[in-house]
Amino acid sequence: MKKARPYIYTALVIILVVLGAYTLKKNKEKNKEQTAIVAQTNTSVIVNSAIVKYEHISTDYSANGTFAPFQSLTFPSEMSGRIVRVLVDEGSNVRIGQTLATIKKDQLEVDNSTARATYQNAIIDNQRYENAFKTGGVTKQQLDHSRLQLKNAKAQLDQSNIRVGDTNVRATINGVVNRRYIEPGSVVAPGTAMFDIVNVSSLKLKVTVTEAQVANLHLGDKIEVKASVFPEDTFGGKITFIAPLADASLSFPVEIQISNMSKNKLRAGMYGTAVFSSKDKGISHAMLIVPKEAFVDGVSSGQVFVINKDKTVTLTKVTTGRIFGDKIEIIDGLKPDQIVATTGQINLVNGDKVQIAK
Repeated sequence: MKKARPYIYTALVIILVVLGAYTLKKNKEKNKEQTAIVAQTNTSVIVNSAIVKYEHISTDYSANGTFAPFQSLTFPSEMSGRIVRVLVDEGSNVRIGQTLATIKKDQLEVDNSTARATYQNAIIDNQRYENAFKTGGVTKQQLDHSRLQLKNAKAQLDQSNIRVGDTNVRATINGVVNRRYIEPGSVVAPGTAMFDIVNVSSLKLKVTVTEAQVANLHLGDKIEVKASVFPEDTFGGKITFIAPLADASLSFPVEIQISNMSKNKLRAGMYGTAVFSSKDKGISHAMLIVPKEAFVDGVSSGQVFVINKDKTVTLTKVTTGRIFGDKIEIIDGLKPDQIVATTGQINLVNGDKVQIAK
């Protein structure tokens, strides 16, 4: 009886193994059936859609930028010296030629008096040589030397006059003193900044436009301009500069000049918007439009999935036109009332069935 027990244990193990294998097989078959059911119910890809249709879209566009002064100058000193007087303050209006400050000139005036006396002596000496040469009293070489001394004396006097004149620091542009760097007693050297002067009687709005937009712009075109801080006001401007070369972002810088004399409301540094109106304003053109989201891998691909009546999709190549925000003009490849997929394109291949989300 004791010898029979090992056989019983072996038989029990075999039975348990067989039962386990059978159970695993049944579970596997059941999983396959459930997977098949799920696969059968998910044969259609769920997508959103849009209808291809004609729309009347304004071709006006705008560009944002910053107002800059018509002229801006950091006014430097042209000579060394100590500031004696400062005649303008920050905010002062100045005109071309107006004296802004004076530099100490005592030593320069002494040098100027010496140069003037030297010049007068040179005139008298040269006149003597001229008269003596006529009677043969001096040689041609002596006369030429006298003439050269007179010329040098005149040049030294002119240079001295310029240096004395430079002690009166004069404005070279019309405008407003935006900043003053000096005070009486300040010591300056050539190139030392003394004033910032800005001319805001006119302002420049600097914006950038695309390649398609710049093709329709010309110097002198009238442009409406708005300022963010004055939303109710419109300012008139004209194009004064169109860059012949695109920048690194393939956009073209454009400058628009705005008169700022009447109310003087605008300030350099404010944000502004240029509104470029269509040349054919008043004529309405209907364009075939699809949403930007319909394109596979972006608008540059030129491909969309068209949803057919049997709910299958066809990958279609299209020719695009202008871009209006999130709407794209279609030149060729689609017809009105066709339906295109706008989501789920990453899961689609040509001929797939889809289910349009509600």
